[in-house]
Amino acid sequence: MNRVIAILPHERRPDVAALAKSFHEDLRVRGVEARIVHSRADTEALNQPELMVVIGGDGTILRAAELVRGLNVPILGINYGHVGFLAEVDPSSQADVVSAIVHSEWTTERRMTIDVTVHRPDGTAVTSWALNEASIEKGSGSRMIETDIGVDGEPVSSFKTDTVLLSTPTGSTAYNFSAGGPIVWPDVEAIVLTPIAAHALFTRPMVLGPHSWLDVQIRTDDALIWCDGRRKMNAPEGSSVHVEKGRHSVLLARLGDAPFSERLVKKLHLPVHGWRGQQAADNAGSQINAEAGAR
Repeated sequence: MNRVIAILPHERRPDVAALAKSFHEDLRVRGVEARIVHSRADTEALNQPELMVVIGGDGTILRAAELVRGLNVPILGINYGHVGFLAEVDPSSQADVVSAIVHSEWTTERRMTIDVTVHRPDGTAVTSWALNEASIEKGSGSRMIETDIGVDGEPVSSFKTDTVLLSTPTGSTAYNFSAGGPIVWPDVEAIVLTPIAAHALFTRPMVLGPHSWLDVQIRTDDALIWCDGRRKMNAPEGSSVHVEKGRHSVLLARLGDAPFSERLVKKLHLPVHGWRGQQAADNAGSQINAEAGAR
């Protein structure tokens, strides 16, 4: 039985297109069939590949998640973006990636998603989903949206705000992080609510368990809901937005065993050489003083 790998390149970068062709050829020479994907219409390329290699940034990986949603296909990201938090390796690792694919040397992480349903006052309902976050934002003609927040069917808070973010652990390092929300480790299943520029006493982020659900009532003005910044839904005044753990997970392929904390520091360039380095210096100084005193 032939092994099949799907390759999804960034849509508008010639250098990425050239790299995709190079990957295609390297895999073919090693006996692995590679199919380059451009859209969901490429049904043959999406016919049960064992892995999707994504060459691009986090936006391209989010696009890949759309294409393989519900197919149980792991996504391996090669970073051609800025931060590339979802990506696994850099372009210089092509030979290592090809070797890992040929020898099936990858593991998978199962990432939680959220399902989002908008119930409109006219009785209609629309649904979508997100791997990173659903962003409930004020409409173009609105100054702020007034919201009522409910958890598990019980009212929790009300406030006016510019935006309400509803994030997954995967999305906690994206828009949520920029908005001052907490970082949640990806093996934790949770939904994070983070208000942005809210007017109320209780406007702190909340972290909910995977069996809880959120309802956000749009009491005044119209709102727009963006799922992963890619899929838009209108939520007119009077709408209710229901969010719960998603039915379908997204699988991310990993080639190494680096802990999330290591990737977090590397991707976000976090300063880590302060307290531990100073502590080691202080301990060394104390030891030298003690030895000098003993003499």
